[in-house]
Amino acid sequence: MSLADPALLAVGLLVAAGLAGAAVAAARRRAAALHAAGVAPARRARPGGVWFTIAGVAVLAIAVAGPAASVPVSRAAGTVILAMDVSGSMAATDVAPSRLAAAKRAALSFINAQPASVDIGVVAFQQGGLEAALPTADHGTGSAAIRRLAAGGGTSLGDAILASLSAITRKTVSIGRDGSAPNIGYWPSATIVLFSDGQDQAGTGSDAGTDAAASVAQKAGVHIDTVGVGTTTGTTVQVDGYHLFTALDQDALKSISRAAGGTYHPASDASELDGIASSINLRLTVTNQPLPLAGAFIALALALLAAGAVLTVTRSGRVV
Repeated sequence: MSLADPALLAVGLLVAAGLAGAAVAAARRRAAALHAAGVAPARRARPGGVWFTIAGVAVLAIAVAGPAASVPVSRAAGTVILAMDVSGSMAATDVAPSRLAAAKRAALSFINAQPASVDIGVVAFQQGGLEAALPTADHGTGSAAIRRLAAGGGTSLGDAILASLSAITRKTVSIGRDGSAPNIGYWPSATIVLFSDGQDQAGTGSDAGTDAAASVAQKAGVHIDTVGVGTTTGTTVQVDGYHLFTALDQDALKSISRAAGGTYHPASDASELDGIASSINLRLTVTNQPLPLAGAFIALALALLAAGAVLTVTRSGRVV
């Protein structure tokens, strides 16, 4: 138990000790007077109301000192990066009204479902990854960033992961030219939620680059949940005047989530995407929070003071 103002406790206990000393002195004088008068004191005398009153003052002194207990509380907390694929293939309409529009709606629903204790950032990734909004407890910032997203460009899954890790650590995270992976520390309360059709077209998003990026996240304790947006049957989309066939690559997204301790969430239609907010489970962190105890001590003090008053009135017919 901790005290906000120990000085008040010391003063209160000194007052209670003074009252106790005065009560003992008064009892001795009374006993001496009875002895001088030849009257034997009563045996096994029950405690008088004054002692309940003194105890009430002592407990009240504890209450005004601001006592508090530290209790462990489980709560969803940490950092979430929403990595949004805005490549040209996300304009495909095999998920109505389009892959990107459906992913944006699901991301906004996810943000709205999170408590204020979760910091949310947004990374829109094309070729090379583009940081759109740093993690913040102001969820309106993340929502605004999501609404501004538009499709265009190529996709690099590896760069998307690295850009997300950069947003979490607030420093540039990259794979060395020799393939060496950086040590970015340990971030167990951070999660990356990657919305993509899995089409890996550019940058370090080759199999080796994606695996290396996922390995960096795994060593840092960052989970990656992947959300597959699109259908495996695929469709044709027009990109830069060309008609290209695009289909959901579930294997690529499953590989990423497995490597980084996360979960793959299939979303082949809008209704499945709408349920993503409830299917992604953030890890709980246990924190110690102060539990104020002043109210309990005040209640106990009032009970003791009331008991002292009742006993005083019952025995002497006087309130004091």
